[in-house]
Amino acid sequence: MTAKFRTLSDLTDLSGKTALVRVDFNVPMEGGKVSDDTRLRAALPTINALRDLGAKVVLMAHFGRPKGQPNPEMSLKPVVEPLELLLSTPVWFAEDCIGEAPRAVIADDLAPGGVALLENVRFHGGEEANDPAFAAELAKLGDLYVNDAFSAAHRAHASTEGIARLLPAYAGESMRRELDALDKALGTPVKPVLGIVGGAKVSSKLDLLKNLVARLDHLAIGGGMANTFLFAQGVDIGGSLCEKDMADTAREIIEEARRQGCELLLPVDVVVAKEVKPGVESGVRALDRIAADDLILDAGPETVARLKRAMDLSKTLIWNGPLGVFEVPPFDKATVEAARHAAGLAKAGKITAVAGGGDTVSALNHAGVVDDMTFVSTAGGAFLEWMEGKPLPGVEALKA
Repeated sequence: MTAKFRTLSDLTDLSGKTALVRVDFNVPMEGGKVSDDTRLRAALPTINALRDLGAKVVLMAHFGRPKGQPNPEMSLKPVVEPLELLLSTPVWFAEDCIGEAPRAVIADDLAPGGVALLENVRFHGGEEANDPAFAAELAKLGDLYVNDAFSAAHRAHASTEGIARLLPAYAGESMRRELDALDKALGTPVKPVLGIVGGAKVSSKLDLLKNLVARLDHLAIGGGMANTFLFAQGVDIGGSLCEKDMADTAREIIEEARRQGCELLLPVDVVVAKEVKPGVESGVRALDRIAADDLILDAGPETVARLKRAMDLSKTLIWNGPLGVFEVPPFDKATVEAARHAAGLAKAGKITAVAGGGDTVSALNHAGVVDDMTFVSTAGGAFLEWMEGKPLPGVEALKA
């Protein structure tokens, strides 16, 4: 897929050049300090590759939602120290992202191979408005643009889309890996392809389900949204979470899957309890044995066994959303068991397993298998929009 994009491998000597790099430094903070440096680490291969080519590396990022106004609580300054430790080099900080402050840092402080971080691009309203004048001010700071923030690629902002139209634009290493992995999962996958979609609501994943039934061989539906599908088929789901107003939509998706030749895998048994509480008494129920006060909180063992068999027969797996209320044991069992089976197949080279979305990453972490999956996207909204088949502005702007 990255054949359509210029990547860092297309670059040679960058001595005397300034590379503007859009990174994702929207990191968790506690007490004014970075509490998880995963996203900083993800940017290191791109930063170091550009340094090795002799470029001055100038990093742009957003943090939080300051609504176009400077807000000291959303400054990127706390990122400087942990980034310096990871890079083993000084990182200069510019108190603004446009104008004299960054120009002075780049001209006076940065040597070839040096690194600077600009202040939060969202301190200016022009960023989220994708204002051409603001994009032009950013572009004045550099000679080339590198986007390494797939997680922000679904937004047409000045630092993700506008600037890419004004400078020679390249996909960074993290972006390239993400695009390659996603292409293998849904663009040009090895068939048969199995999808797993979980989570609470059909309404929030409607576009996703409609896109997937047209492209997958098998689609397993779990989590709260499975209850809506069961309800739509006349199953008495007791007091379980359900979007009853989405029943007609669920029936349409079932019919569309049948038309497209996509096998839908819905629960055949479920785990129920009277309340959502850790360690609460729970039991497995067949679909015709659910009591009026039962809450469906996880997929049952036969459902998981069927899902594992579908994985065994598939060459590609794409996963978004947990199968149950995995945050509350024992309702994590189906998700953990399915995740470990998928990871085992991926590790053995029997399946390409790609997963993404916030809850999904948490669930895979909980199962202890993040490192064994073929690829895990931390991109959230961008991953979901890509699964929905929507063009991502930040990616489209990079196309050569």
